[in-house]
Amino acid sequence: MPDLNIKAQDDVLRGQYANMMQVSHSKEEFVLDFMLAFPPQGELVSRLIVSPAHMKRIAHALADNIKKYENQHGAIEEAGEPKLLS
Repeated sequence: MPDLNIKAQDDVLRGQYANMMQVSHSKEEFVLDFMLAFPPQGELVSRLIVSPAHMKRIAHALADNIKKYENQHGAIEEAGEPKLLS
């Protein structure tokens, strides 16, 4: 694959914080919604829509990076379901 020059606007490079995520899918696509849940309301901060084949590549890349992280920093303790303050 040839080198690809990717441009990004400053606000995109800053990123968005999310403390909740929801995944849904149809036959043609996966939808990943990233949200900031802070009672009394939440906000959708980003939505990614990808093909099933690309979702599988994402899942493999995430698993590989988690393994590398844990090899370097130790096991990540899995969090339970988020508990929203009321």
